[in-house]
Amino acid sequence: MTTENFMDILFYNWQHTLQPFGVDQVAAEKAFNSLVAAYSSPGRYYHTLKHIDHVLNTIQILQGYTNNLAAVQLAAWFHDVVYDTKAQDNEEQSADYAFELLSNLGIPESTIATVTHLILNTKDHQAAVDDCDSQVLLDADLAIFAANPMQYLEYAHAIRQEYGWVAEADYITGRQQILEQFLQRSHLYFTPLMSEFAEPSARGNIQGEIQSLG
Repeated sequence: MTTENFMDILFYNWQHTLQPFGVDQVAAEKAFNSLVAAYSSPGRYYHTLKHIDHVLNTIQILQGYTNNLAAVQLAAWFHDVVYDTKAQDNEEQSADYAFELLSNLGIPESTIATVTHLILNTKDHQAAVDDCDSQVLLDADLAIFAANPMQYLEYAHAIRQEYGWVAEADYITGRQQILEQFLQRSHLYFTPLMSEFAEPSARGNIQGEIQSLG
């Protein structure tokens, strides 16, 4: 797919998500350009528009589990809009960014509150039992864990590039720790579909990366 086609599809998805809210066309395009600029900034190798597209596509598959599909889609667009590997508050900053931009677009306060809540839940990737919307967003965000081995390898390499400033030994220790924490969970995914069809592949990929780092 050409870059031009990819951007057209993304813009169409953005417009489609905003459609129920009657957002002005010019304002919608301006907001889209801001998001594109943020996700195309230097130092991003995995947390790019390609990741957003993948998350949105997975949400589409899991949409039957959502209570507020538009809020989940909007949260997907904004959940990594601020991404600095040296910072500890990316999710909070991303939620603030979403609050400001969506307020300017005239999105209802109740929807914005849901969107910011969803974004903040991506910090530790935990969702309450009855929080279906968070469950769908988190499953979509971590769907890459269950990718085919080649895609997973690309993902792992891209994450390493984003932490290029970290010494190899320190990166290995930190990355193994994070991956082990995921493996120790009783389940990686929340939705029945992902639990059944993606969980085994995801655990296999994570174990494989831990071994390769060792």
